[in-house]
Parts: sequence; C-alpha cells; structure tokens
Amino acid sequence: MTVSRTRRQARILAMQILYESDVAGHPVEEVLARYLDDQSTPQPARRYAERLVLGVLEDRGRIDAMIAEAAPAFPIEQLPPVDRNILRIAVYELLHESDVPLKAAINEAVELAKLYGGESSSRFVNGVLGTIAANLASSS
Repeated sequence: MTVSRTRRQARILAMQILYESDVAGHPVEEVLARYLDDQSTPQPARRYAERLVLGVLEDRGRIDAMIAEAAPAFPIEQLPPVDRNILRIAVYELLHESDVPLKAAINEAVELAKLYGGESSSRFVNGVLGTIAANLASSS
C-alpha cells in the first residue's frame, strides 16, 4: 500500500474515532483502542490514525482556536461534527506533520469533506484551511 493510501485510510479512521467520541460522548481512548484492535486495517494506517487522534487531543485547544480565528462566524461547537473533526485532523497535520505537504493535507481534508460531510462541507473546509495555511505562512 502506498504512503498516500495508508494516510488516507488513517485519516478516515481518525475522523471516525474523533466523530464517535464527539457525538456519542464515548471516551476517545476507548474508541481508539477498539478501532486499533481491528486487524482488517493495516498496521501502518492504524499507527498513523493513532498519531492523528492523540495529536489532535493533545493540541485541541490551539487547533480549535485556529479554526475559530479562520471562521469567526461559525463557532467551533456549532460546526457539524464531521466538518469539525476533519478540520482538526488537517490543522494537526499542518502544524505537526512536516513530511505531509501543505497542499496534500488540505486536499485530503477536502476529499474527506466531500465523502462524509454535507453539501457545502468541502468548500467550507477548503476555505478555512486556506486561511489557516495563509496565516501560518505569514507568521513563519
């Protein structure tokens, strides 16, 4: 399996874990453990999904603040859970995964939004991440 396919699978897995925890209120550690026990998912995808989920949890305050700053008209807690968690994963990658190209992180998030989000999710995700990427570029 290619690195890009592994990462795509991991992003989907991470989004499902974060979504379930977000919507159902299940402890993310329990949801993560259950998903990581699924042997049908290749080990590299499970490892990257775990890194994404734990990274989002660890840096969620900063990530959510960046999303809120980029989309001030849309309070983070009022965003659709799918969009919120796709954005969190992508922002985590923009901040912490230096081997993931910026465009790849944004494009993958937009693709996830097309697959799992609402009608305008992909445009919203693209706009928010474009703003965050521009803010990161201007601050570095």
